[in-house]
Amino acid sequence: MNHPAAHQPVSTWIGEFILLAALWGASFLFMRMGASEFGPLPMVGLRVALATVFLWPIMLRQGHWPALRQHWRPILFAGIINSAIPFALFAWAVLHIATGLTSILNATVPLFGALVAWLWLGDRINRLRWVGLALGFAGVALLAWRAPAGTGFKSDQAEWAIAACLLASAFYGLSASFARRYLTGLPPLATATGSQLGAALGLALPTLWLWPAQMPGLRAWGAIVAIAVLCTGIAYIIYFRLIASAGPSRALAVTFITPVFAVLYGTVFLSERITPWMIGCALVIICGTLLSTGLVSTLRPTALRNKSC
Repeated sequence: MNHPAAHQPVSTWIGEFILLAALWGASFLFMRMGASEFGPLPMVGLRVALATVFLWPIMLRQGHWPALRQHWRPILFAGIINSAIPFALFAWAVLHIATGLTSILNATVPLFGALVAWLWLGDRINRLRWVGLALGFAGVALLAWRAPAGTGFKSDQAEWAIAACLLASAFYGLSASFARRYLTGLPPLATATGSQLGAALGLALPTLWLWPAQMPGLRAWGAIVAIAVLCTGIAYIIYFRLIASAGPSRALAVTFITPVFAVLYGTVFLSERITPWMIGCALVIICGTLLSTGLVSTLRPTALRNKSC
């Protein structure tokens, strides 16, 4: 059975798709700036708490409180697996590997998403999609093998940081199927607000326990506000709208556009180096993602229809 969102024309969601990629690409830059002074867990705790504060009055004004109140359990739990855990893993990882490399590893989300949807929701994976999964994970293996040494970012925790990124991506893939299973049909604003509240509640104690002894500077505070409002609050409204309008596989595919923006921001603002090996592995991962999510087969008929107009 096809998901109803699969029938939505690309023109209805492509603008939000690109905007979300740009916002999430910036999140890696802001994570580095914030986590370097706050520490990973306090930074993430502040991120989701401020995002909740930002979203809550908007949700009330739009009249979506009844939906959140009625479905609060799955919505709050979604915040744990879709925000609290992966945000914390990525926030720690960006302190040990380049943000560009982190964003490329984040592009594996659709691969994990396809696997979870197959195991949990019974999505069909044909031979071509299995080839895509194998190709995508081969790209990850090649990237992890050589990329950290060539980025100019030295860390003895690089291997663990790569593992953290992959685990975070697996949680994102899990959360997309969870949202499809339990949150489909709910207002995106209620889902986005409630999920950030769930993440904030889950991270409240670690945030207080690990709060830095020295007050961070204005640069770090500015990064927290930016990542909370732009990359979390506004971005998650767009993300849940995309799941509803484009389907979970297409919504997850935003992660292979995100590295383009993340690498650009890292190069301009952090003077990070992008290597040919990273670009090559990223292309392998993207090709695998296109095949594994079935986007190749869905884009081909669309292209033919557009050509005949």
